[in-house]
Amino acid sequence: MTGERRVDAVVFDYGGVLTGPVRHSIAAWIEADGIEPASFSRTLKAWLSRDAADGTPIHRLETGELSVAEFDALFAAELTTVDGRPVDPVGLLGRLFAGMRPDPAMFALCEELRDLGVRVALLSNSWGNTYPRERIDALLDPVVISGEVGLRKPLAPIYELTLDRLDLPAERVVFVDDAEPNLLGARALGMQALLHTDAAGTRAALAELVPDLPPQPLPAVPQH
Repeated sequence: MTGERRVDAVVFDYGGVLTGPVRHSIAAWIEADGIEPASFSRTLKAWLSRDAADGTPIHRLETGELSVAEFDALFAAELTTVDGRPVDPVGLLGRLFAGMRPDPAMFALCEELRDLGVRVALLSNSWGNTYPRERIDALLDPVVISGEVGLRKPLAPIYELTLDRLDLPAERVVFVDDAEPNLLGARALGMQALLHTDAAGTRAALAELVPDLPPQPLPAVPQH
């Protein structure tokens, strides 16, 4: 071992961290459905920005208080299309996330960390529980999904619940997310936190905390 390991667990967000960027899926949906981008940006800001009032439709979706169908109807009513057609609410979130795919490099990183004795876990704000559950349940423990526990990032209780399930002190846990407010929530509890932009950057940052982790993926062994 080349140095002292500084974490005992890594907690990953799902959308935009263990998957490709969510913005790519959103951009494809906006184009396919003919959504006026300004109406989407305006609604997202009103419902999810740092100064949004508590209890917006997104907050209630994330904590499971709103069903996906109820949210889809509220969301569609706020959106406009470039040609003036009404937005079809049926399956709206499904279309928005249709292009989101698991990132093989990040799942491989999770497996490497686990093989090194580092615990890997999931902490995700749910927008409809569109998760590959068999895959993540086999790899990540605990799996904390906002809609299942009635709590949401970046509020403290969901981080406290995750730490309780890990049974580890906050300073021995690092949280990886692609949204700065969620990192601030983790740091407020004493957790370490890393902003995810891509798999290579996150791997390199984690290699500083887990010295046995190679900062770059090992080359695949050719099959003969």
